[in-house]
Amino acid sequence: MIDTTVSIAGITLKSPIVTASGTFGSGQEYAQFNDLSRLGAITVKGVSHEPWLGNPPPRIAETHGGILNAVGLQNPGAKAFIEKDLPFLRTLDTKVIVNLCGRTVEDYVAVARDFEGVEGVHFFELNISCPNVKAGGMAMGTDPKMAEEVTRAVKRATATPLIVKLSPNVTDITLIAKAAEAGGADALCLINTLLGMKIDIHKKKPILGNKIGGLSGPAIKPVAVRMVYQVSKVTTLPIIGTGGAATWEDAIEFIMAGATAVSVGTANFTNPRVVTDILDGLVAYMQNQKIKNLSQIKGIIE
Repeated sequence: MIDTTVSIAGITLKSPIVTASGTFGSGQEYAQFNDLSRLGAITVKGVSHEPWLGNPPPRIAETHGGILNAVGLQNPGAKAFIEKDLPFLRTLDTKVIVNLCGRTVEDYVAVARDFEGVEGVHFFELNISCPNVKAGGMAMGTDPKMAEEVTRAVKRATATPLIVKLSPNVTDITLIAKAAEAGGADALCLINTLLGMKIDIHKKKPILGNKIGGLSGPAIKPVAVRMVYQVSKVTTLPIIGTGGAATWEDAIEFIMAGATAVSVGTANFTNPRVVTDILDGLVAYMQNQKIKNLSQIKGIIE
């Protein structure tokens, strides 16, 4: 017998495989391809207090080993999400992570409060890569003081366990991780997308309407694994490793680097059954290696 369960903030997940925000809709889009109850959790697309229109098109550009996206967190707002998407998620025997986005600390607090007392939400994931308009557009996740401030504010506003998603667009990600921990984070998720750009040499202009977008996919996995490893050495918080995971081998890498769970994102676009494939491979690996519990290999890289 093997045990694939993991624990984050005192909550048990059936497996370490979860989905990444913005790549899995609200789960219903992938239900015909996967038994969603096998997943540790479904992370829904970013939700803001009020509806967001997002960025001008084009919003997606393919690159070698990944994609650039500049969707801009378009969403209909918390009220619409609670009315239209949450009823389906409540029917699933898995955990639900709601990704929160905002442009100010007050925005984050407001959207967290929108979910107070709402059934079916097990975690919040704080997307601190959003630009803080009060700070001239600087992403909250790139400044330790700002990261700690917004984490503490949301933590005070809600009893829901809080996962803070870290931006890789920093000099030292461990400083941001420790700031989020100081602010009261219950867990960390890393990494978010790396900033990138692609130019159409024939039209002589950027392909994305926003010019710059977030790079995701297999191309960023080595960076993500490195950052998970570094952060795991400076904090005892559970880590959800994300960034380029596309195979069960990738998932094992993240866990050995120090992750408790692994979030799968861009790979869902090329293989809608990838989360099931990864979970099947993970179970087979554990059986072959006679691993009874993932704690036996978690963070074994010194």
